[in-house]
Amino acid sequence: MAEIKRVERPLSPHLQIYRPQLTAISSILTRITGNALIVGVMLAVWWLLAAAVSPEYFAVANGVATSWFGDLVFTCSAWAVWYHYLAGLRHLYFDAGKGLDIETAEKLGWGVVIGSFVLTLITIIVV
Repeated sequence: MAEIKRVERPLSPHLQIYRPQLTAISSILTRITGNALIVGVMLAVWWLLAAAVSPEYFAVANGVATSWFGDLVFTCSAWAVWYHYLAGLRHLYFDAGKGLDIETAEKLGWGVVIGSFVLTLITIIVV
């Protein structure tokens, strides 16, 4: 029987040359932000329910909601809302059959990322 000579190759050569694509990352991030918004909604609902229960319980919930943790949750939620909204608009544009070439898709992806941060900053300043 002939001896087979094995060539030493990397197991996954595609991982050495693969560059994550902004369109894939933004799609994943849209799903994450949609689910992460639940945290901000839960904090807001808890705050409202505490207001209906008693003044003592409301003081506890209000203390959490107005602490650094609450500020962080609500700021991240504001960013997630804007990101999710802009990504949805971009998706509607894609559904119309426009902007599907790589260059335009990349520009729209960066527009969603930058736009979400700018709109969040504007929201923080105004509110």
